[in-house]
Amino acid sequence: MVDDEFLVGDVVAFALEDEGYRVARAGNGSKAFDLLGKVHPDLIITDYMMPVMNGLELADAVRASLGSDAPPIILMSGAQAHIGRARGDLFAAVFDKPFKISDILASVQAIVGPPSLS
Repeated sequence: MVDDEFLVGDVVAFALEDEGYRVARAGNGSKAFDLLGKVHPDLIITDYMMPVMNGLELADAVRASLGSDAPPIILMSGAQAHIGRARGDLFAAVFDKPFKISDILASVQAIVGPPSLS
């Protein structure tokens, strides 16, 4: 979960954890990209507007670095969702803020399946 708005990040992360998913968090795209060396996520959920590296830059960097091994990416955005929708090659789903947490959870399950029990 990548978002510089910690309240939004916490809400999404806690909801995912309540469903049984393991969640790693980062406050911007650069920190998230650095985590890829330690954590191998099944999915990345990122905000668009963040300092240091925005969500689009993160998605580009992940795809450039991991190629076909890159995990799917969900973009959440308050005003730039149209940019994500225009980049279907980068984003598996795009959500406008505010969003329904149930929609995020349904999208996560559709993309990666139910949480693993391990």
